[in-house]
Amino acid sequence: MKRLMGFVWFKVLLVSLGMFIATCDANQPIEVHALSMFKEGIFDDPLLVLSSWNALDSDPCNWVGVSCSGDQVTKLNISGSSISGFIARELFQLASLQELILHGNKLIGSIPKEIGLLKNLKILDLGMNQISGPIPHEIGNLVSIVIINLQSNGLTGQLPSELGNLKNLLELRLDRNKLRGVVPGANATGLVSNTQGMFAANATRLGFCRSSSLKVADFSYNFLVGSIPKCLGYLPRKSFQGNCLPIKDIKQRTPEQCAGSPPTKSKTGETKHHPTTNGHNQQSSSSKPAWLLALEVTTGVMVGALFLVAILTTAHRCKNRSSIIIPWKKSSSDKDHMAFYADPNMLKDVMRYNRPELEVACEDFSNIIGSSSDSLVYKGNLKGGPEIAVISLCIKEEHWSGYLELYYQKEVADLARLNHENTGKLLGYCIENAPFTRMLVFEYASNGTLYEHLHYEEGCQLSWTRRMKIVIGIAKGLKYLHTEIEPPFTISELNSSAVYLTEDFSPKLVDFESWKSILTRSENNSRCISSEGALCVLPSSLEGRHLDIQGNIYAFGVLLLEIISGRPPLCKDKGCLVDWARDYLDKPEEMASVVDPALKHFREEDLKVICEVVSICIHLRPRDQVSMQDLCAILESKIDTSVASELKASSLAWAELALSS
Repeated sequence: MKRLMGFVWFKVLLVSLGMFIATCDANQPIEVHALSMFKEGIFDDPLLVLSSWNALDSDPCNWVGVSCSGDQVTKLNISGSSISGFIARELFQLASLQELILHGNKLIGSIPKEIGLLKNLKILDLGMNQISGPIPHEIGNLVSIVIINLQSNGLTGQLPSELGNLKNLLELRLDRNKLRGVVPGANATGLVSNTQGMFAANATRLGFCRSSSLKVADFSYNFLVGSIPKCLGYLPRKSFQGNCLPIKDIKQRTPEQCAGSPPTKSKTGETKHHPTTNGHNQQSSSSKPAWLLALEVTTGVMVGALFLVAILTTAHRCKNRSSIIIPWKKSSSDKDHMAFYADPNMLKDVMRYNRPELEVACEDFSNIIGSSSDSLVYKGNLKGGPEIAVISLCIKEEHWSGYLELYYQKEVADLARLNHENTGKLLGYCIENAPFTRMLVFEYASNGTLYEHLHYEEGCQLSWTRRMKIVIGIAKGLKYLHTEIEPPFTISELNSSAVYLTEDFSPKLVDFESWKSILTRSENNSRCISSEGALCVLPSSLEGRHLDIQGNIYAFGVLLLEIISGRPPLCKDKGCLVDWARDYLDKPEEMASVVDPALKHFREEDLKVICEVVSICIHLRPRDQVSMQDLCAILESKIDTSVASELKASSLAWAELALSS
């Protein structure tokens, strides 16, 4: 009997210990944990809106942007606060959340699939951010949702047909993304379902036609194909403009822009049935009394259950604490276990090269044609392919971070979408970890940069007509970048070094300098990514490319002056080129003074047009509505670059040379 009592007390002790472990592990409220993980995913908070969020505070209801009902968080509103970072998946543990409003920030990465856990969510507003990747199919589990706003992001992939599951959805805004495929929906006429599997497939096919409550929807400015479902015919036609739909009465993208958007068939849903098996353990007979056997079994089950809860809870906590990649907080001791964020859809359409083939193409990386503090440029020849320029980032593996990895991926994806005769063509990229490699592969422009021809070659190969062709080519390239692609693209440092010339002197705009913007001086050692001083990641580098259209237009005006004068934009001896030229631009009789002395001939009509455009560019005000489309039209309509003009210029030049001799 004493042995029996000791055994029972031992098990009671184990029960208490299990309850203690579970209680200690659960001492942080789930709401505090979820919001704290969201804060950890934010790497820049310029307005300090999250400064009041203290993980040691057991009540988050007084935190900025957090609203509660009782002790449950029901609303999170951090809109227009310029926060930059990832959306932590732990945020979706807020089971009572009804409104999630993160509109107008600089959030990146993809939408976690855990969003489907928010069964009480009524408003989801992630619009005006830089979120990428597909819309998760789990969004169809938001059974209470009324408003979804995902507009003005970088979302890709197809529209999930599960959006049709949302019976309470009144407003859906998906405009200004990169969504492809068809708008899921079909007529329900003749629908007969004999089995659950057939019903599931048909339900998926019906898409939005299952949702009768949808009042407002905007699918504009994506890359959608196919036709508009008849069940959505009540929506305004402008809700579908700017896509690749075969509709003539509303504005659509050009065939060139839609070239990469072939019609895709929506996948039918598959319902997987997992058979359940019930194990039956037979108990052998025992000579113990029935009450003792029952006591032991009950106590054992309680102990096992509590220990299992404690272990699983602890493991879950540990897993959650390490699941968020915090790229800017990387321990040096964790070098061998680095994990980088990677969006599988971001680079799926871009060619990936391996290092050995680039090494062979670039003659063991010995053919260096350019360098800077953060990159080396090699020239090479791909086997059976074009000449290439390979840019290799100069950074050590231990200084690389997930933050920089994502920036690299975004930059590759942004450059890969450019496709114009006057922009540099990105052929692909190279990512390898042994040895650590991050490279970009461009098509090579064999004639070097415009800067080299203007200032090192004395401009001898650049006749007036050739310069005018270069001017118009640059204008066409900028018009394409600013007005013909969505979202627009601007050159970070537009100057003569960003203009590469082909064998026939056709200009190619290449933005190599954007890589310099990822490093800047800082005194914050905790975010240091280089041992050369205190260099750190710019928070702005992942905000997407800085769109400075007016800055590009001003730089274009300066570039025109540089092309016709042969003078650098800034000279120690002669000062600023713009200041020097101002005295001549408004005086027709003195305009000729800005022309490069190396030129024996120029057309006065062309010079007047150039000076007119330069004046517009350098005097541009924020309220002015001048675009590169306007400037390009002026140049193309008033400047003659025909063969006849070239012959006329050549004959006059030879005549002048004969007279001078």
